Amino acid sequence: MVCLGNICRSPLAEGILASKLPKNKFKVDSAGTGSWHIGRSPDDRSIAVAKKYNLDISTQKGRQFSISDFNSFDYIFVMDNANYDDVLQLAENKQQKEKVHLVLNALFPDENVDVPDPYFGLPNGFEIIYNMLDDACDVIAKQLIAKHH
Repeated sequence: MVCLGNICRSPLAEGILASKLPKNKFKVDSAGTGSWHIGRSPDDRSIAVAKKYNLDISTQKGRQFSISDFNSFDYIFVMDNANYDDVLQLAENKQQKEKVHLVLNALFPDENVDVPDPYFGLPNGFEIIYNMLDDACDVIAKQLIAKHH
């Protein structure tokens, strides 16, 4: 799960997807395309909305997406089109590029809808983002479990 800073959207996406998959079969992680928040905990508002839905993401630490992630992960879900472009620029071949997907395409195939960045947004922005990601991760989890069962 990849967003810009790895403190708002992708930590939520990581926590949500991990909660829907068997832990012994899947590794879920998150990263940011930028380096500003390496080693930092998720945004307090992300932690709070996750807690409201009984998910604890408070122990996550921010990290920057790196080329090695293409080898470590089978699927790379990005939160918006800017993240998509940034991650694709790091890809070294077609196989790596094919791993990258916009997370909301799980709900709206081929529409390339962004998960809005709630950092400077509305007070209920984190709740809206949580519900979007929860719905998308329901679909993604079902697909992954079916494919890798």
